[in-house]
Amino acid sequence: MSENGFLEDAARAAHWIASYRENVHDLPVLPRVRPGDVAAGLPEEPPEKPEPLESVLADLDDVIVPGLTHWNHPGFFAYFCSSTTDAGVLAEFLAAELNQNAMLWRTSPAGTELEQRMVEWVRRFVGLPDAFDGLILDTASSSSFTALLAAREQAVPDVRQRGLAGRSDVGPCVLYISEEAHSSLDKSALAAGFGLDHVRHVPVDERLRMLPAALEEAISADRAAGLTPVMVCATIGTTSTTSVDPVREVSEICERTGVWLHVDAAYAGPAAALPEKRGEFEGWERADSIVLNPHKWMSTPIDCSVLLFRNDAAMRRPLSLTPEYLRSTEDGQNLMDIGLSLGRRFRALKLWFQFRMEGAEGMRARLRTHIALADQLAGWIEEDPRFEVAAPHPFSLVVFRAVPPGDADPDDWNQTLLEAVNRDGRVFLSHTTVDGRYAIRLAVGSARGTEQAVQEAWSLLTGEYDRMAAG
Repeated sequence: MSENGFLEDAARAAHWIASYRENVHDLPVLPRVRPGDVAAGLPEEPPEKPEPLESVLADLDDVIVPGLTHWNHPGFFAYFCSSTTDAGVLAEFLAAELNQNAMLWRTSPAGTELEQRMVEWVRRFVGLPDAFDGLILDTASSSSFTALLAAREQAVPDVRQRGLAGRSDVGPCVLYISEEAHSSLDKSALAAGFGLDHVRHVPVDERLRMLPAALEEAISADRAAGLTPVMVCATIGTTSTTSVDPVREVSEICERTGVWLHVDAAYAGPAAALPEKRGEFEGWERADSIVLNPHKWMSTPIDCSVLLFRNDAAMRRPLSLTPEYLRSTEDGQNLMDIGLSLGRRFRALKLWFQFRMEGAEGMRARLRTHIALADQLAGWIEEDPRFEVAAPHPFSLVVFRAVPPGDADPDDWNQTLLEAVNRDGRVFLSHTTVDGRYAIRLAVGSARGTEQAVQEAWSLLTGEYDRMAAG
């Protein structure tokens, strides 16, 4: 392709993005396709000859877009939204051309050092002390798994060399999480060789927070039985309800017992940038490691997960391995030494663009807007006898239930209501269970989120409720 041809196609792609952005609110948030529909529209064999961009974009419109779940839609209220900003999209475009692999310092000095500085900016944005270092990984699943390996290295002598199998000098390794913790922690235990039998799901209180006394009792009982406590994960902002574990009390237990403390703040972490929300984060500065995901509530394009940690040497010890063909005499830090991945793409560029083009002030303003919209929705729910709030809402997620008329089964009623609302296409909500009861989740988090979109979701919920009640 000639330089002019590239510029023309780049302009076409940019116009396509602008058109998609302008019209995404007119698309159904959830695609109206069945399994296999998208594949049926794709040739089984790759093309032998090049095709013009116009042809590719036409198929993007006709085949791909109808099969997309539109995470950038203002009506996307499911899970935790991962949306994009202008800055992030532009950075992804440039990162693709620069095509950096910051595995060694020498393979990308700027990529390495920009990543280190962006970790510092994130740390300062959320008010954590200078004692924390860090790096950027893909998702919280990878970040928590990397922390677990470091914790295992600390708890089990010479595990790097000898492994875990057949050892008589250490008991089975144990991970402690609350009943509300994310399933990625269970998967980390699987990958690290613990087995699900050695994941302790610590009970929670009426506010769905880990019970410190139950945690300490579990650690003591396991030690007495010859097991090896490795890591406690406390959560600030659980996926199900955004409950907040009492991190200060948990940190004191970990310090007394010598167990690694990891804090999962993948969703809620950015809210620590708001002085009025700092109380939810009390004690997290005492953790050994923390994960927060800018690709959630900071609207950085996926994927971008920041893993923060106190002990750099402890994080490098589990997986640092340099073959001869990657050895170098440069003094720069090699980020490939932490975590499983060797290749490391230029994720830091997205954070750099966002901080530069939005400013910390702009990011804080968006967080406050989302929290205010969630509070407004919670107020509507509390004033309406047809609905009830099902859990505390410290951030921008509201978990609630419909109160069905008569003797209708509450779980079936709420599930039917949610499915009907999602079927409409204008919004997408998800569900969870609270105390074993079906509940609806509405998470405000899109960079394009508006009061109008929240009002539309509420109108759909109340309207569908009345239709169901009328029979």
